[in-house]
Amino acid sequence: MNTTTKKIVASFAATALIAGNALAAKDIELTIVSWGGAYTDSQQNAYHAPYMKANPHVSIINDDSSNEAVPKLRAQNEAGNINWDLVDMVPADAIRACDEGIVIEIDFDKVLAPAPDGTSPTQDFGASLVSPCFIPQIVYSTTFGYRSDVAEWGGKKPTSIKDVFDTKNFPGKRSLEKRPVNNMEWALIADGVSPDQVYDALSTPEGVDRAFAKLDTIKDDIIWWSSGADTPDRLAKKEVVMGSTYNGRLFALIEEQKQPVEMMWDWQIFELDGWVIPAGLPKDRLQAVLDYLYYATDTQRLADQSKYISYGPARQSSAPLVGKHATLDIDMAPHMPTDPNNAKNTLYNNIEWWADNRDELDQRFQAWLDQ
Repeated sequence: MNTTTKKIVASFAATALIAGNALAAKDIELTIVSWGGAYTDSQQNAYHAPYMKANPHVSIINDDSSNEAVPKLRAQNEAGNINWDLVDMVPADAIRACDEGIVIEIDFDKVLAPAPDGTSPTQDFGASLVSPCFIPQIVYSTTFGYRSDVAEWGGKKPTSIKDVFDTKNFPGKRSLEKRPVNNMEWALIADGVSPDQVYDALSTPEGVDRAFAKLDTIKDDIIWWSSGADTPDRLAKKEVVMGSTYNGRLFALIEEQKQPVEMMWDWQIFELDGWVIPAGLPKDRLQAVLDYLYYATDTQRLADQSKYISYGPARQSSAPLVGKHATLDIDMAPHMPTDPNNAKNTLYNNIEWWADNRDELDQRFQAWLDQ
């Protein structure tokens, strides 16, 4: 991001609220890209709907393309036709997009709201600010859910990541995300690599080969997913017996839909999720996005999202405001990935490692899929 662009963003940030008032007379439509399903529903309830109610000139259109956000943003940038206004990304993708200049850097203390006690956004978000282009929203995990009524299992339940790769004791289809992230780590842990050595192993050709060899053992039993809603849908329809997805999606399946599905937290992988702003937005759309972000990332709004899905807010000041589910009247804390009973075996996604190696592993993963 060059100096001129930084000055433009800072100027917009400083006048975001004023600009928001000015925009009140002009209708505007924002396309916000996210992951679909229960997660987008939680954003709709916590952010979009109350924001549109307070700002009736703004219409928010949801697009569920986050799984393909980086290549699609590249294409829009190359074509000079930016038709997304705000994009939900994981940090590794945000770092790549930031390095490529297809999303813009943020002056957090000018763009975002301070905590209620006046704590600056940079202090309140703390270590979750992993990129100058990335505005964190939540802490979540990718983990496994399984059906609790599989007759072929003879009453056994999967309790270990090794059980995902054990089709003898736990026969049936598995739903896994169609990308190398997380699958490579789980394959190595299930094959006996110490979790604290996983990324060292993946940094060697032998380690990568070992991960693919382990995935080979269940390749015929995998149904790949590209949307976070796929695994819950397949579990509900009995198309798979177990599958990975985001913990909040499984919470919705178990607690809201009352499906016979249980959580398997072993070696859940912690991750952040947040917003990026595409580079090249026209002035009026950029001002509208900044006004929305000031609202949607404040302390109360991030806490409000946990009423609808079991993801922890990224702001420290939001944590004390997490309470009960909006409609189920259950305490949300025991359903968070960070609850001590759920976090006994936890791997932290190595954001920097994936930012440096994602493109290469994507190509290798696609070649492996085509074999």
